[in-house]
Amino acid sequence: MSKKMLPTILLVEDDTFLIGMYATKLQLEGYKAVLASDGEKALAQAKKSKPALILLDILLPKKNGFEVLEALKKDPATKAIPVILLTNLSQRDDVKKGLDLGAADYLIKAHFMPNEVVEKIKKHLK
Repeated sequence: MSKKMLPTILLVEDDTFLIGMYATKLQLEGYKAVLASDGEKALAQAKKSKPALILLDILLPKKNGFEVLEALKKDPATKAIPVILLTNLSQRDDVKKGLDLGAADYLIKAHFMPNEVVEKIKKHLK
């Protein structure tokens, strides 16, 4: 009897507390969480693990989330993966830029509890 594998979610966040909290929440929901703490690791991990969805912070070391998103959308191997930006940047210009670059959604960390973020993930994976 095989257990149904839930999708892999790539979690890109440089805040160790937040990455731990979201990874735990995703695992409790049955997802496999793979982690990256900077933009360069995010791109490598996206190619390696082929996640069903990427939860991406914008303020990251090495490459910011906008650069990562742009690279993901230009690469045929990763362009179809939905990307949800999860950030504290709440300026209208940042939201517009993220969506224009191809993000599936744009969530402001301060406005969403982890369970609400998981609901957004489920919505985008349907």
